[in-house]
Amino acid sequence: VKVFDSVRNIIAVSSGKGGVGKSTVSANLALALQQEGAKVGLLDADVYGPSQPTMLGITDRPYSVDGKTLEPMIAHGLQVASVGVLIDPDQPMIWRGPLAVSALQQLLKQTNWKDLDYLIVDMPPGTGDVPLTVFQSLPVSGIIIVTSPQELVAMIVEKAVNMAKKMNVPILGLVENMSYLECPDCGKKISVFGESQLDEVAKEYGIPVLAQIPIRPAIAKAVDEGTVEYVEADFLDDAVKAVKEA
Repeated sequence: VKVFDSVRNIIAVSSGKGGVGKSTVSANLALALQQEGAKVGLLDADVYGPSQPTMLGITDRPYSVDGKTLEPMIAHGLQVASVGVLIDPDQPMIWRGPLAVSALQQLLKQTNWKDLDYLIVDMPPGTGDVPLTVFQSLPVSGIIIVTSPQELVAMIVEKAVNMAKKMNVPILGLVENMSYLECPDCGKKISVFGESQLDEVAKEYGIPVLAQIPIRPAIAKAVDEGTVEYVEADFLDDAVKAVKEA
């Protein structure tokens, strides 16, 4: 039996390091595609820091109809699978590589997805065993790399680009998160983390820039409260277009 008979396109959302808002971008991209009329699933493959259940307000436990596969959780109309719903949220994930890989393999192979146009994979940060497992196990159509404006951006992108190339996965483009803060009084864009180097880095690697998403307190609040909402369409229009063309 093929693992993904019911999934037409798999898109990975990745970063070279943690803390750049990759999970928020993953959730919003999934919601944006859904708003365009697509059937969308979200796989939280970050086994050490699964945040999608919290962001999407999932508190139920998964169940099985046939005793062999897990039914995806439903949140905001998305089909969702995450190791975060299989464990106690208060317990630290003290897993060595093989155990983490085993948990991810179980999630990949035993989730009963229902006729998806797109499965968005919220990748673990970095380039270790777990991200490698995703690329080796799934027929990924393309990857979106999430960065932030800090000095580390070039290193973050380089690591993610090199991994994608080694795995022969097409890179759809870059999304810069936390690009700026818009002053609520005067509308001026404030570079909280310094001036962006995104255009230079994109040019160096020949990768398109898909979005520059500002810091928005409302999004942060929604994420913490489990009511994450799709960001304004104009921020992710190009990302959605790139996914559709992948």
